[in-house]
Amino acid sequence: MNPFFSILSLAYIAGIFLFADSPVVSDVAAFNPYSLLHIPLYGILTFLLILSFSPFKFRVINSGNPTNSTNPINLSRLPCNEYVRGEMRPALCSVETTTWGSLFHWDSTNSINLLIPGLIALGVAVADEIHQAYIPTRNASITDVLLDIVGIILCMAFIMRIERISWFSKKIDFLRRTTLEK
Repeated sequence: MNPFFSILSLAYIAGIFLFADSPVVSDVAAFNPYSLLHIPLYGILTFLLILSFSPFKFRVINSGNPTNSTNPINLSRLPCNEYVRGEMRPALCSVETTTWGSLFHWDSTNSINLLIPGLIALGVAVADEIHQAYIPTRNASITDVLLDIVGIILCMAFIMRIERISWFSKKIDFLRRTTLEK
């Protein structure tokens, strides 16, 4: 789990519950026909939850190639060892994040990676509507939950589309390199 996005997700959820009883909501209601702002509200929450569940990995590459085609960003240099002519010698290696080529670096065909954040966002949506039922100036609505589900599904579809494009672009780049080398 990514701690930064986990804390950001929790703060966002707290904001949803705290602003439910705020006078800001009644001011925004004039510009929010049919409660359509629920769609981006829960789409953003789902996106933050997906980012909080995404792994944040590092890999070590040889210092002779400080940048490569998949990750042109060199973050820092750390000492490591490498084999040179059969013996171990100290060398400088680069530590790079693996989040450059793809957005989340998990198997995008495995839907469980999107299902868990989506279910958490859905649970927050239902809990928020139950919470609104006990606020005197607000009311709970099944329509709001349905709009929340639309936002969650749109966010997950957007993420799946980005992953598919990223996977496809990696395959095209590989094919271009292999045909240019011949």
